[in-house]
Amino acid sequence: MPDGPGAAGGTEKGDLYGRVAVSLTVLAFLVEAGGVVARALSVQRAPWGNMYEFSITFSTVVVGVYLAILAAKKNVRWAGLPLVTTVLLDLGIATTWLYTDSDQLVPALDSYWLWIHVSTAIFCGAVFYLGAVGTVLYLFRDGYEANLARGGKPGAFASSVLERLPSAASLDKFAYRVNAAVFPLWTFTIIAGAIWAGDAWGRYWGWDPKEVWSFITWVAYACYLHARATAGWKGRKAAYLALFAFGCWLWNYYGVNIFLSGKHSYAGV
Repeated sequence: MPDGPGAAGGTEKGDLYGRVAVSLTVLAFLVEAGGVVARALSVQRAPWGNMYEFSITFSTVVVGVYLAILAAKKNVRWAGLPLVTTVLLDLGIATTWLYTDSDQLVPALDSYWLWIHVSTAIFCGAVFYLGAVGTVLYLFRDGYEANLARGGKPGAFASSVLERLPSAASLDKFAYRVNAAVFPLWTFTIIAGAIWAGDAWGRYWGWDPKEVWSFITWVAYACYLHARATAGWKGRKAAYLALFAFGCWLWNYYGVNIFLSGKHSYAGV
């Protein structure tokens, strides 16, 4: 099935609304980035020393990656609505429950590896997130296309939203490409974290919960990419595996910090 009209621009009015939405997203990105810079100036260090700082930086990078893909002439406007919705949710959680006053780092965190390791982790998470958005929308679009193939009549939601998405095949390909592109950087992120752990704690690996779940996330994405490349997994089976992998990353982001204790707990939430 070909891409829906939303993938190629749609009506003139739809294009106008789309340009307005992108312009507002650019404005919001600049405001967000200004907040991250202000935090950095306040603490005089990299502004991702705790979960609050990580969250506001992560949401900013997510929007920045999305806008960069748009600037590269790749039409991903279809990701705008779920992206903005979840970014606002992330910011709401950060400012409501995770906020911490400006403060200096504990000695173990006061290292140039903070700039390297955490920044790559944030960027990888942002790209994995876009892959997850593509995967979720693929599942909806695939169900819509299967319903049409059976001769079914789409409901109001499907008619107004799902038919405007790119085809299921296009969404599946997008998710696979972005996950595959960022996976080597995630590998580097884990290696950089191990080197930093060696400097800070005198050991490269200690089965800390954050280390374990970073590795589990790596394994999950490796299985997904391997299945796609060698076993010919495509479609819904691969999509479920990709969402499981992103769920591991999300648990490592929130769950490990909040519910588990370990070496990384001193960063605070």
